[in-house]
Amino acid sequence: MSDRAARLAPVIAGFRDRFRAEPRVFSAPGRVNLIGEHTDYNDGFVLPMAIAERTYVAAAPRSDGTIRVYSLELKKDRSFKLSDPWARRGKWLDYIDGVARALTLRGVNVPGADLYVTSDVPLGAGLSSSAALELAVGLAFNALGGGILTPHELALVGRAAENDFVGVRSGAMDQLASALGREGHALFIDCRSLEVTPVPLPKDDVRFVICDTGVRHAHANNGYNERREECERALALLRAAGRPVQSLREVGIEELDALSRILPEPLDRRVRHVVRENARTTAAVDALKRGHLAGFGRLMNGSHASLRDDYEVSAPELDLVVAQAQRDPGVIGARMTGGGFGGSAVILVDGADVENLFDSLTRSFSEKFRRKPDLRIAWASEGVREEPV
Repeated sequence: MSDRAARLAPVIAGFRDRFRAEPRVFSAPGRVNLIGEHTDYNDGFVLPMAIAERTYVAAAPRSDGTIRVYSLELKKDRSFKLSDPWARRGKWLDYIDGVARALTLRGVNVPGADLYVTSDVPLGAGLSSSAALELAVGLAFNALGGGILTPHELALVGRAAENDFVGVRSGAMDQLASALGREGHALFIDCRSLEVTPVPLPKDDVRFVICDTGVRHAHANNGYNERREECERALALLRAAGRPVQSLREVGIEELDALSRILPEPLDRRVRHVVRENARTTAAVDALKRGHLAGFGRLMNGSHASLRDDYEVSAPELDLVVAQAQRDPGVIGARMTGGGFGGSAVILVDGADVENLFDSLTRSFSEKFRRKPDLRIAWASEGVREEPV
């Protein structure tokens, strides 16, 4: 039995046991963002890649308009009807209900359905378990209802669900990465045009390592929305001062010194991060294309420093991991990844040094925080898909 078939077998068996029906199975990956953080909702540039860890949704239609959901990891079942008035629960079901309603607003006929959900993507680790759930559920509803939305369109449905129903004011990076991931590639995303360009990852003996600190976040309840509001306040002040900008993407690095006299603390530092992070991201794409991994690593390091000091979304656990990694002679670059306030770091390391890196990170993290981090190699994966049953 192949690895893929072995992963699907318990999903199918679990659905059959709970719902006494034959399912179709859909899956979508999490993602790790290599560089370009908190730029997506400022119309900027990002460079994520889909990862091998995926969310799986086994699904079959129902005729009574009811959507029943069972989460294997949470050991919880819930049900709702789209004919019910919308009410935010502040829980995991909001993502599923929100996707169904966002699809309906797009004209997709969302039928009643039984859903069995399970995932390899760690929750709250900054690896976008929410987007993986949105895309897998979205493809399931779209397929069961006879819809013809493309993966790109499903990504926008997922963003609408997260923004309008869950209440997290994120950009479209996570959903686009989960929808359009390509094996062996990162995705350079222009968050204004939503154009996605695959960028080949190095074929040399290097690895991207994810270090999950175990510090969990809940973006709807932390500083994520606050950072977005700070960017909007800064933009309003720039416009009031006569700068005709539609987004912070339009601000150039050469303008930052002058703008610091217009913007109060901490808004000047928030803008500084966004502007320089956009420049780092486009430079990182160029470095990858030229095979200049040392340059790519320096940009990763600079990104973390900016997220820690200017944007203030890091955490002590993330800072320790990144600092320890950057001291390792085999490490090329390291930074926090995701929205921050906890979650994971991503590290580019020589393949021959992975074991040493795992040992040194485990030792230093355990000494400081009395527990071990979760370490894994990130492999660039395909995006959302229906699985063969």
